[in-house]
Amino acid sequence: MSADDSHPPVLAEFLPYQLSIASNAVSGRIAELYQARFELKISEWRIMAVLGEAQALTQRELAAMTLMDKVAVNRACKALESRGFVSRRPNASDGRSHHIALTDEGREIYVQIMPLARDVEGQLLEPFGEEERAVLRDLLARLRAAAQTIGAQTTGAQTIEATQG
Repeated sequence: MSADDSHPPVLAEFLPYQLSIASNAVSGRIAELYQARFELKISEWRIMAVLGEAQALTQRELAAMTLMDKVAVNRACKALESRGFVSRRPNASDGRSHHIALTDEGREIYVQIMPLARDVEGQLLEPFGEEERAVLRDLLARLRAAAQTIGAQTTGAQTIEATQG
């Protein structure tokens, strides 16, 4: 720390760092529930949680919905499939991809974990009033939208540079 301790280090003020630390702390609390009981990794639970609400999806759709990279999605899906928690069936509209869905056993685990995860969420949000919770959700949604907009602009600029270069 600097000689002037009244100013926190820059990293503590850096929003991506704060979000990452908060995300890891929150995910870690919930992960304790399903890792010990069901031996699931965070990436595997994310896939199961999305499939629990969305039914069958392709790996590309899962990657988009979880913001996980394609390799991590593929690895998680294979691990879940080997344990009998998800199944694959060919995508009728695209022969190169498959639809991934929870099996009955996977859905049973999802149904067991969700109330526990919601309970932890409630404990985490307990210090906040309803209005603060709504503001937090709104701010997070706006941050995601801003990040997507910046990402689209950056990708577009890189594409233009590549075609002109």
